[in-house]
Amino acid sequence: MRFILLAAVAASLLGCATTPRTMNAERGFTPCADAGSHPALAGSLCALTPAPLTYDAADPGKDQAELFVRQFPAEGRRLGQVWLVAGGPGESGAGFYALIDRLRSAFPGYDLLVPDHRGTGASSRVCPEDESEASAGGRELAGAEWGTCFGLLESRAAWPQAFTITNAAHDLSRLIARHDGGGKTFLYGVSYGTQLVLRTMVVAPPARLDGIILDSLVPPEGDGQWDLSHRSQVVDAVGRQMLARCDADTACRARLGGSAEAMMRAVVNDPALAAQFPGEQPKLFFGSLLDSPDARALIPAVIAGVRAGDTVPLQAAQARLEAQMAPFAAVGASSSIPLVAVISASENNARPALTRADIAAEAADLLFTSSLPTQLAGGAGFAYPRDAAFGTSPSRLPPVLILQGDLDPKTPLAGARAHADRFRAAGPVRFVTVEDAPHFILLTAPDCAVREMQAFTRGARAGEGACRAEQGADLGSAGSIR
Repeated sequence: MRFILLAAVAASLLGCATTPRTMNAERGFTPCADAGSHPALAGSLCALTPAPLTYDAADPGKDQAELFVRQFPAEGRRLGQVWLVAGGPGESGAGFYALIDRLRSAFPGYDLLVPDHRGTGASSRVCPEDESEASAGGRELAGAEWGTCFGLLESRAAWPQAFTITNAAHDLSRLIARHDGGGKTFLYGVSYGTQLVLRTMVVAPPARLDGIILDSLVPPEGDGQWDLSHRSQVVDAVGRQMLARCDADTACRARLGGSAEAMMRAVVNDPALAAQFPGEQPKLFFGSLLDSPDARALIPAVIAGVRAGDTVPLQAAQARLEAQMAPFAAVGASSSIPLVAVISASENNARPALTRADIAAEAADLLFTSSLPTQLAGGAGFAYPRDAAFGTSPSRLPPVLILQGDLDPKTPLAGARAHADRFRAAGPVRFVTVEDAPHFILLTAPDCAVREMQAFTRGARAGEGACRAEQGADLGSAGSIR
């Protein structure tokens, strides 16, 4: 009798045991069809979750969006989950796939959950037909699809107008609740992802959240100094810091034969020299080099080389940029241009009336520029109205870690500090300045990122911190590129 009882208890316990496989099934995940297509995707699980097209109670609508999430299950003893929120706007979560080993080091024991924002990747797209897998360009626009897609945006139809940051914030909160596997929960957002995470904490804060990591924090919403229409000025300010470093370095200044600023101005203002650059736009090219520590180190060599009729340094700098981006292309990372246009025009452009002529006039005295202001011009026709959450800071936050480069040409250090000051009273904040780092600390200063994120998940510490980026060449020794 005793044996029968023990057997029954054992059977009961075995029947109720939750294995990782059954837990993932309950959370809605199944093996990804493409898990064997790239080593980074091995063992990944996928889920497609329905969501309302709009969360506006006054107009809930009948249409639904679909939200794609990929999970990389924890290795070893599981502690919880980390949600990875991509930047952009318009970037799919696939950008994180190339960094999966780095992320596992930063978050040992945690499931890594990577959603595609509405409008990106395998989630519902702004232009459902033109951005479908079956369309002429696949998920990228091609040929006549540009005209039909942007015609849909300008129609102000309910579907494209629903691709707001606030709706995406509700999506994120919904996904966190739907796919909760227990244990601790952290949110990591990069660049535009920091804006989306903070909007989530305003309109739909998750019921349970142990911490937030903001990598390359965007400036405050509504600010007229660092918004996207001023991106060229932001880029130029960082570029001039790099030129000043060259001037302060005896070897670098000697290589150029004088002031780095004067030598660069001679290059960008000479049509014959400018013709040697991609698209004959040297200011844009130099601006793009600031995103990569390895590429920006070659700026003096590029200037000296072009003036001497030697384009080898220029080609080397371009190769370094391409090498930084190659791993992302290999895992299918992509950007939705329609979503970029909608979000940027609606939420992050302080000067919607700015014309291309205005932008060209402002760029005349700059040495480093961005293409973003020009892309914004004329986009007001498909902008959606800002809602009450715009410019609002969260009233309550779990512990927050901010990782910010002091040479960030996209989300400047001063803008990040100004934004952090708005929500410091909502919860404990640790602000880490990463010296010599540009944008996206996880990518460009991985040692600092991994070390700080590991420490943060083990026990938050508020206050100021600093870390020096450990990769990238120094300007004074950047001439040796052959």
